[in-house]
Amino acid sequence: MAFDHVIVGGGINSLVAAAVLSGRGGRVLLIERADHPGGCMLSAEATLPGFTHDVMAATFVLFITGPAFAELGADLARHGLEFCHTPHPTAVLRPDGSSVVLTTDRAANVAAFNALAPGDGDRHAADVGSIEANAPLLFGLLGGPLWSLATAKLLAREAWRRGARGLAAYLGEALAPARGWLESGYASPAIHALHAPWTLHCGLSPEDTYSAQMGKVVAFALEAAGAPIVKGGAGRAAEAFRKLIEERGGSVRTGVEVERILVRGGRAAGVRLAGGEEIAAAKSVVASVAPGQLYGRLLGEDAPAPERQAVKSYRHGRGDFQLHYALDRPVKWKTAGLEKVALVHLTDGIDAVSKSHNEATRGLLPETPTLCVGQPSVLDPSRCPDGKAILWIQVPDAPRFIKGDAAGGIATAGEWDETVREAFADRIEAILCNHIEDFKETVLARRAYSPADLAALNVNLVGGDPYGGACTIDQFFLWRPFPGTVNHRTAVKGLYHIGASTHPGPGLSGASGYLAAKGMA
Repeated sequence: MAFDHVIVGGGINSLVAAAVLSGRGGRVLLIERADHPGGCMLSAEATLPGFTHDVMAATFVLFITGPAFAELGADLARHGLEFCHTPHPTAVLRPDGSSVVLTTDRAANVAAFNALAPGDGDRHAADVGSIEANAPLLFGLLGGPLWSLATAKLLAREAWRRGARGLAAYLGEALAPARGWLESGYASPAIHALHAPWTLHCGLSPEDTYSAQMGKVVAFALEAAGAPIVKGGAGRAAEAFRKLIEERGGSVRTGVEVERILVRGGRAAGVRLAGGEEIAAAKSVVASVAPGQLYGRLLGEDAPAPERQAVKSYRHGRGDFQLHYALDRPVKWKTAGLEKVALVHLTDGIDAVSKSHNEATRGLLPETPTLCVGQPSVLDPSRCPDGKAILWIQVPDAPRFIKGDAAGGIATAGEWDETVREAFADRIEAILCNHIEDFKETVLARRAYSPADLAALNVNLVGGDPYGGACTIDQFFLWRPFPGTVNHRTAVKGLYHIGASTHPGPGLSGASGYLAAKGMA
């Protein structure tokens, strides 16, 4: 069979692109090296039979609030995609047992925050309100093709409406770090602690440029749409995409590795699989891979010289550590009010987040890692047997390469071996025991995944980096992945680059796949 578009990789961006292109009548083939599509949308009985865990990605707020879901959501629902919600998307729990919960009720949030410190609730309303007020510009830049007539017109309209100096002032304010935003805007350290960990989920730190703006965007999104998970596990989303693509005439092949992207006459002509089979692509090859994969083994000597040089200095970010528990009963928090919260961060505040981030960046196991504790079975009881529970725990500031232990208690030999992984899991478990009644007695099984384990599961998670590369300003927006990048096109005609390493960056939005598919002639 002849194909118009061949897509390399099976993550959410590839699935979105395949669904959109096949929906327009294109003959599409998606090829995934793993035995299942979905990339980081992977569900498995990681601990015990009957306990379904999202091994990596879990929360779909960016997807349900984006344009890909607006176009594809109804069709995906026909194929079984269903989301589970809670009105309590996130909270922070501090070492002293104090906590703050963010709900999907803005008035309730304003009242609760004002009770912590007069004026903090009003500031919250102003911050999330600013996201609403600036939504056309903000989401046009975050989710649109940056090099386009549409974006040029958007900026021109905003310059006319605000004045050139007003637009420059807005863009300058958007570059502020989260530490400055929180410490100057909120009196309550508890509010600082609520928001600071979310910078890590954006691939940033509280000190990084534009982390304040991303913090406000996250707060707005969580308040507006919650922290939804897929009923039955994130892998169900990939299954729904596969059914939709095939319904539209596309094909999905798994367990097959693309060895080389074929370039003939300066144009991407198809792919060669491991084993020698060649598949032609009449219109495009779309690669959802890390830059090192694309401009290394996939293009080989056909990689353009500027990109070969640029990839040498492309920086990957911190690693990700995942820890999953099967529990004999639902969690009993020592602090009341957390039982129905989707995602609970365990941290003391900005300084604690900054410290753990800095230690991981320097290659050290954090002394007190920032924990994100998900309670999937609270939202979706089908994930485990009746009366049981599961926990999903992410440490978004784990070192990719280990130079030592910040606490001096774990012997390391420069790599994530099983001994180091389990010792670090013990450190995490000790923190949980401080906040959950009789936690150890309720554990039926646990399963830890180090950054090295995650990299082994998905070749694009380089060193366990789930964000496709460092998300600091020099590798974001116009400069992602490289300063010379123009949208999702490459210097090879007919070859498109999508995924977390491309604009608009990481997260389960599917935006880069959507933008690339929409931008094809």
